[in-house]
Amino acid sequence: MADSPSEQVFDVVVIGGGPAGENVADRAVAGGLSAAVVEQELVGGECSYWACMPTKALLRSAAALRAARALPGASEAVADRVDVAAVLARRDRFASDWKDDGQVAWLDGAGIGLVRGRARLAGPRRVEVLPAGSDQPSVVLTARHAVVVATGTSALVPPIPGLAEVAPWTSREAASATEVPPRLAIVGGGVVAAEMATAFSAFGSAVTLLARDGVLPTAEPFASELVVESLETSGVTVRLGAEVVGASRDGADVVLDLAGDAGQVRADQVLVAVGRVPNTRGLGLDTLGAAGLRDGGWLPVDETLRVTDGAGGEVVDGGWLYAVGDVNGRALVTHQGKYQARALGDAIVVRARGGQVDDEPWGWHAATADTRAVPQVVFTDPEVASVGLTAAAAEAAGHPVRVVDHDLGAVAGAALHADGYRGRARMVVDTEREVVLGATLVGPDVAELIHAATVAVAGEVPIKRLWHAVPAYPTISEVWLRLLEAYGRPHAGDPAAGDRSA
Repeated sequence: MADSPSEQVFDVVVIGGGPAGENVADRAVAGGLSAAVVEQELVGGECSYWACMPTKALLRSAAALRAARALPGASEAVADRVDVAAVLARRDRFASDWKDDGQVAWLDGAGIGLVRGRARLAGPRRVEVLPAGSDQPSVVLTARHAVVVATGTSALVPPIPGLAEVAPWTSREAASATEVPPRLAIVGGGVVAAEMATAFSAFGSAVTLLARDGVLPTAEPFASELVVESLETSGVTVRLGAEVVGASRDGADVVLDLAGDAGQVRADQVLVAVGRVPNTRGLGLDTLGAAGLRDGGWLPVDETLRVTDGAGGEVVDGGWLYAVGDVNGRALVTHQGKYQARALGDAIVVRARGGQVDDEPWGWHAATADTRAVPQVVFTDPEVASVGLTAAAAEAAGHPVRVVDHDLGAVAGAALHADGYRGRARMVVDTEREVVLGATLVGPDVAELIHAATVAVAGEVPIKRLWHAVPAYPTISEVWLRLLEAYGRPHAGDPAAGDRSA
C-alpha cells in the first residue's frame, strides 16, 4: 500500500515541462520566487522530441539538396537523393535520442524543482502528483501564489470507423520514424500534413495526401497553390476534397475508404494529421466549480493568462490558476507559448509582490501578439512564412484593407539565390491607419525574412516610416521596398494622395 501523500510548498507550481512551462518557471525563479515543474513524460515536451526540432531536422537535408541543385557549379557536385539513414541519425541527435538528461540538468541549474508523475488539481493552489509506480506515494504540491497549466496538446485521431484499429501514425510516430514506408497516406492538409508529405516524398515514399479541406487552408490561397504544385511536381498525389470515411487492414495494406465515388487508397502506413486536442483530461477541472470548464476541454484565459470560466470571462477562483501555451488554444505554435510564458512569469512575480500588472494591449504582461502578430513558418518546398492577418481575415475583421502583391522571383537577391527562383510576397495594409496588418512570403528560404514583417506588424509601424527602413542590396529582403513601391506614397500637391482604400 502506498504511503500517505508527502507535501511540498513552492511559490509557483507548473504542470507540464515543455517550453512554455520551463519558461514560466525560469522567469518566476529569476524574479526571486521558488518554482517546481511537474512532468509525466520527457522534460522538454512535444517540441523537443516529437515536433519542432526533430521534424525540421527531417526536412533540412532535402531543402539543402534542392538549394544546391538550383545552382550551376553546385548541382553537378551533389547526390541525387538524401542519405535517409544519415538524416534519421541527425534527427535522433536533435531529439537527444529521446532522453531528457540535458533538460533535467538545465532545470536543476536554474534552481527549478522537478516532480515526475501525473498531476491533478486537488483544491485551491494544490496539485496532487501521482507517480508512475503504483508502489510510490503521491506528492501534494502547494503553491503560495500560482498554479500554471502548461500541458500542451495531443494529436486528434477522429472517430472514423476502423481508423484506430489500423494503428495510424500521428505526428509523434512520423517525427520519430525509424523506417520509411514505401507508400504513405496522409490524412489532413495542415502544417504537419504538408511538411511530412514534403519530408517523406524526399525520402522515397510514394505519398498520397488526402486533404479534405485543402492544403494549408488558413494561409493565403496563393501559398496553398504554390505548395500543392511543388508537392505534385515532387511526386506526391494530392487529392483535394477527399474525405476518409473508413479504414481497414487487408494483409499488410492499410485500406482507406473515401466518401462518395472517390474509391479507396492503399498504403503501407497512414499518418493522421487533422488537428490537436488539449491535454486536460483527468486534470481535475471539476474541482474548480466553473461551469464553463470541462474535462478534456481547452482552458480559456484573459490577456494575462489567468484561467476564466469560459462563459462570462470571469477569472476562476480568485485568479491563482493560469494556462500557458497550446492548452489555452490561443496560438498553437511553440514560440507563442514561450512568449506567453515570459509575460506570465513576470506577471506572477509582480502580483506576488503586490504590484500592478501591465495588462493594457502590448503591455509587459499582456499576450497581445497572440491575436495580432503571430508569425509562422511552414517548412515545405517552397517555404511559407506569414505573420498577422491574411487578406480574408483582415476583411472579415472589418479593417479597410488594401492588398499588395509582388513576384518574389523578380527581386535581384532571389535571382542570385537560385536559378529559376519562384515565389510571391503579399502585404496586407490597413488603409485608414496606414499600418501593415499581415504579410505572407512564399519561396525557398523565406523563413528568415518573416521577422522583419513581425516587427512591422507588432510595432504598428506607419507605412511612412517603413519607407526609411532601407533593405540591403542585393538581398531577398528588397521585396519590402518593392511592396512599398507598389503600395505607393503621397505626392505633394495631390489632394487625393492619401486615399488608397481598396
